[in-house]
Amino acid sequence: MPSKFASLVALVATIGFAAPQFVMSAEKAKNDNIVKDGMNVSFDYTLKDTDGKVIETSKGNKPLNYIHGQKSMIPGLEKQLAGMKVGDEKNVRVKPEDAYGPVNKNAFQEVPKEKLPPNGLKVGAVLAAKSSEGQVVPMRVHEIKEKTVVMDMNHPMAGKTLVFDVKVVDIQPPSASAQPAKPAMSAKPEAPAKPAEPAKK
Repeated sequence: MPSKFASLVALVATIGFAAPQFVMSAEKAKNDNIVKDGMNVSFDYTLKDTDGKVIETSKGNKPLNYIHGQKSMIPGLEKQLAGMKVGDEKNVRVKPEDAYGPVNKNAFQEVPKEKLPPNGLKVGAVLAAKSSEGQVVPMRVHEIKEKTVVMDMNHPMAGKTLVFDVKVVDIQPPSASAQPAKPAMSAKPEAPAKPAEPAKK
């Protein structure tokens, strides 16, 4: 009997010693399963304006994938995604200062009409120009005057509050080969650039 009792005590002691280590491992696994810096995150989203009009959605397409903490996402949305787990859903309102910024008055540029192609001479038309660094910069026709056209090089979502419905669908640990994937509307506009010359006939 004493020997059996001693064995039982030893078993209890072993379990008692192992338990904290098990809890720590479980806690670590739990922490590795949330959105945090370095994690490769995939999520579904629907972007709306404050009136509820859908601007963009991932429904019917692949979820948006990005690496958290690498600033490839608008700041206000990335901040709200932090701490979420797979399956979590959230409605997020992002103010302009945490999204694409306020409308920049210096991003409006007046150019001669002859610099634009004929099909670009209408308000709202989106054209492309090359910046001094050689990057393609989108610009919209803001106003048409008698001899000139006012171009707006602000991001289309500048000055707007954005409303996102998001759902986290996958979280993976960091991968050395993973590259951040920027969302379709994440790029902020470059400095005003001269519009591209129209194609010569």
